[in-house]
Amino acid sequence: MKTGFLLLCCATVWAAAPPAPVIYDTDIGNDIDDALALAMLHALDARGEIRLRAVTVTKDNPWAARYASAVNRFYGRGGIPIGIVRDGATKEDGNYVRRTVEEGRWPHDTQFGSAVDLLRRTLEAEADGSVIVIQVGFSTNLARLLEVPGGRELIAKKVKFLSLMAGDFTGKGPEYNIKEDIASAQKLAAGWPSPMYWSGFEVGRAIRFPARSIERDFGWAPRHPVVEGYKNYMKFPYDRETWDLTSVLYAMRPDDGYFSLSEPGRVAVDGRGMTRFEPDSAGRHRYLKADGRQRARALEAMIWLASQPAGGGVRN
Repeated sequence: MKTGFLLLCCATVWAAAPPAPVIYDTDIGNDIDDALALAMLHALDARGEIRLRAVTVTKDNPWAARYASAVNRFYGRGGIPIGIVRDGATKEDGNYVRRTVEEGRWPHDTQFGSAVDLLRRTLEAEADGSVIVIQVGFSTNLARLLEVPGGRELIAKKVKFLSLMAGDFTGKGPEYNIKEDIASAQKLAAGWPSPMYWSGFEVGRAIRFPARSIERDFGWAPRHPVVEGYKNYMKFPYDRETWDLTSVLYAMRPDDGYFSLSEPGRVAVDGRGMTRFEPDSAGRHRYLKADGRQRARALEAMIWLASQPAGGGVRN
């Protein structure tokens, strides 16, 4: 009797846990991993694990937000607001966002507000200490949020943690998301008040999303904007690194053993865009690590989530 009672109580507690509100900050359009990561977030939303509250874009090209809107609509969540950067980096179309939307004639929004304003409104509407922020592009939007009056205090009050794909912790060179906006990365590393979990270049480089999954696992839809984007991005077939997917997977399932963490410390960004980690027991920063077994498990989870069939309706 006691055992059954305890199991029932535990199940009740687990079921009652509210879905985590998530903000996805992305430079979608520069690489295809952003699109696969967005597909993962829609799967997690459909499962009731999260509520994707906002998408903010750091690529300063109108087709980036339009493509993100097309993906959101495809998954039945066209009501998710999208905010765009002003005077940001990488203004070119890139290889797939415009081509995929235009050739596929995917329905999409065309008018978007400021990313910083959307970040602020979204945080203000959520419970204290509840919001998970995932940054898989440049630090432009989040650094600017830090600089608005009351921005840092709002972040400290509302954000549970920040999971970001940025940096290289092998010392081999400056990583793309850092070097395209070094000043913002420096501000973020020095001033972000919540815990930060860094997935460095080396983590996603060692885990590649297979072309065979694109061909096989998305067949539940006759047409799919992420599949079309993947095929437009590079000459198909190819296996692509999973940089941004690693940050999503860690953020959503940090206790499932897909990754290990460094000791606590602080990440500093120098003038060349190099990231340096300094151990510090009082530091709020840690970076991800993965051995061969963890990489295999993480890839399996990424494939299952990214290819999960769309379900559910619009959630605001």
